[in-house]
Amino acid sequence: MKKSLVGALFGVLLFGATAVPAAALDGAEPAAAPRAQAVDFAGTVALSNCSGSVVRVPNSQPTDPALVMSNGHCMESGFPGPGEVVVDQPSTRTFSLLNGAGGKVATLRASKIAYGTMTDTDVSLYELTSTYQKIESSYGIKALELSAAHPTKGTAISVVSGYWKRTYSCAVDGFAYRLKEGEWTWKDSVRYTSACQTIGGTSGSPVLDRTTGKVVAVNNTGNEDGQRCTDNNPCEVDENGAVTVRKGINYAQETYGIVPCVGIGNKIDLSASGCTLPKP
Repeated sequence: MKKSLVGALFGVLLFGATAVPAAALDGAEPAAAPRAQAVDFAGTVALSNCSGSVVRVPNSQPTDPALVMSNGHCMESGFPGPGEVVVDQPSTRTFSLLNGAGGKVATLRASKIAYGTMTDTDVSLYELTSTYQKIESSYGIKALELSAAHPTKGTAISVVSGYWKRTYSCAVDGFAYRLKEGEWTWKDSVRYTSACQTIGGTSGSPVLDRTTGKVVAVNNTGNEDGQRCTDNNPCEVDENGAVTVRKGINYAQETYGIVPCVGIGNKIDLSASGCTLPKP
C-alpha cells in the first residue's frame, strides 16, 4: 500500500491520450472525438497521511451529509484485517478541502466512518458534519460523482492527489482478476499504464475518467521492488491461479460497486439490491 510518505518529491509523468475519430463514410466528416474534461483539484482533500475526495452518487441530494472517500488502509484506526469490515464507527477526523488550484479553502470534519475495509477492495467512506449544499454554498466546491459503470480498458485517467497537490495522468492498462498483497486480496483491480508513477501519500486519491470527469476508482497500491505478493509488492493472480509480478506498476480499486450501496440520505445500506461490498 502507498501509505508511507517520502521526503522528496518525484517528477510528474504525463501521458497524452487522444481518441481516434471514426473513419469517415461516403465522404462525410469524421465524428468528433470526445473532449477531455479539465482535471483540477476541486473536491479533493488532504488527510494526515493520505489523499481523498468529497464524493457523491448519482442519487445523492444537496441536503445529504457529504461523504469523503479514501482507502481502508488510510483509516486512523489502522489497517483492517482480512475479513474485517468497519461500519458506522464514530470519528472526528478532519480533511483539508482543496480548490481547483490546490489551495486549502476549508477544514471538513467527519461524524463517523460510514464504511471501511481492505477485503475485496480498499476503501473508506467518512460521513461529514457538512452537507453538499453547505460545502458548495460556503466554498464553491462541488463533490465529485462516482461513476455507476465499470471502467474500460484504454480509458484516459488522472489520479489526483490532494496530499501532494499533484496529478498523474495515464490510461487504464487492464484489470487484475485478483490482486494479492501480503494478507490482503482485492478483486477486479484497475492496472495503470506505466506513466502513473504514484508515490506514498497518493493512497486514496480519486481516479478520474478524463472524458466524463467522474470517479472510476480509488488509488491504492503498486509493486515497488519486484517482489512477489508481499507488502508494497502486490502480485496479480488470474482465474487459473497463475501469478504475474509487474515491478513499477500501480493499481486502484474500482468504485462503481459503491453506488448501489448508498441509499436515502447517503446512508450505507449493505443489504440494498445490487450492493456487493463485503459485510461485517
